[in-house]
Amino acid sequence: MNTYEQDLALSREIARRVADAGGRAMYVGGMVRDSLTGTPCKDIDLEVYGLTPTALRDVLAGLGEVSAYGASFGVYGLRHSAIDIAMPRRERCVGIKHTDFEVSVDPDMSFEDATRRRDLTINAMMRDALTGDLIDLWGGQRDLADRVVRHVSDETFPEDALRVFRAAQFAARLESTVAPETMALCRRMDVSDISHERVFDELCKALLKAKKPSVFFRVLLEMDHLKEFFPELQACAGVRQNPVYHPEGDVFEHTLLVLDSAAALRERAQWPLAFMLSALFHDLGKAVATQVQPDGKITAYGHEVQGLPLCEAALRRLTSQAKLIEYVKNMMWLHMRPNMLAAARSKKKKTRQLFDLSVCPEDLILLSRADATGKLDAPYDEANEAFLRERLDDYREVMKRPMVTGRDLIDAGLRPGPAFSKRLARARELHFAGLEKERALKQVLAEARHGE
Repeated sequence: MNTYEQDLALSREIARRVADAGGRAMYVGGMVRDSLTGTPCKDIDLEVYGLTPTALRDVLAGLGEVSAYGASFGVYGLRHSAIDIAMPRRERCVGIKHTDFEVSVDPDMSFEDATRRRDLTINAMMRDALTGDLIDLWGGQRDLADRVVRHVSDETFPEDALRVFRAAQFAARLESTVAPETMALCRRMDVSDISHERVFDELCKALLKAKKPSVFFRVLLEMDHLKEFFPELQACAGVRQNPVYHPEGDVFEHTLLVLDSAAALRERAQWPLAFMLSALFHDLGKAVATQVQPDGKITAYGHEVQGLPLCEAALRRLTSQAKLIEYVKNMMWLHMRPNMLAAARSKKKKTRQLFDLSVCPEDLILLSRADATGKLDAPYDEANEAFLRERLDDYREVMKRPMVTGRDLIDAGLRPGPAFSKRLARARELHFAGLEKERALKQVLAEARHGE
């Protein structure tokens, strides 16, 4: 497969050959948008005008093996490159699903008609692949400079309800506001039939590409479209918190501040997407656990446990990735403990046990940092992270030492059964307390004999 630089050079060669054949090749989509903001872009999308499908395929065949993965829609590629090559096409909505379109290729379509079917003005710009001339018929360059997300057409925009989430996603990535007329149009759109995979894709872009992913959710809330795919998160809006610890306001506000704090740390995470989802869902349990005590104190005892089924429901609405779901649930369950142990400068046994429970101790430390800074004017005590990372090194060193195994217990005469896992867990506890393997084994066996 070519590198990006090789594909860029190849795209220009395609454009030259298209011109020689009487057509015109235009860069379209994110490549044009990102070039104006100086944002790196690895996608190269060409739209070819003035050639029949057969003529375009002949041009491409002179440059390599043609991949016609969307030939009926006028979409081609070259097997050794990642360039998407498409022809202008007309689309007519015939149903409510995003696939319910009649599509026909039209090589002679005008630039105005071709770009009218784009979702947003910032995505409707084109650039001549040979001359570099910018074609901007809908004010995309102006909107990009003004940081405004605006739809192109009142008629075509509602044909794909996913555009509601794309508008929110671009608002987050580009740190922009949504135009009032676009906001009003999105409010009227029905998003209930969008597949969860498509929503999840837009969510991932917001979580992994935006400096402030919180904008994605604020925009959806304003559009009244948080409820369809993120009802557990919406339930956090208005849930009060103890103002002594959370002067920023309700649980929803705290969550979004934590999310933005996590975005500043995600490049350090072992699994950035799962880490960001953990930040997003870490406090869902407060919606059901929060109580106002007789003395007026607001508490949310056990929210890290009560939130687990809510977390799973929220994730399964978006994805079927089992490892990702288990990761996020594990992080929710443990998210409060690192800061508590760091503040108390707890003994090594406790931090060893904590890290042993974690599916990703490195990311758990980062989540605890994001949680601590997801407040108004909340400077982070760097000594806490230093303490936790020192203890993580200690845990890893302890894990290298010989430890009692299930085979050791069986060889010593214990039989697998209901109490067996309890004995094995006890051996692990003694290991983290610093006992050498032989001493730990003797103590477990002694406790087993006495029925402890």
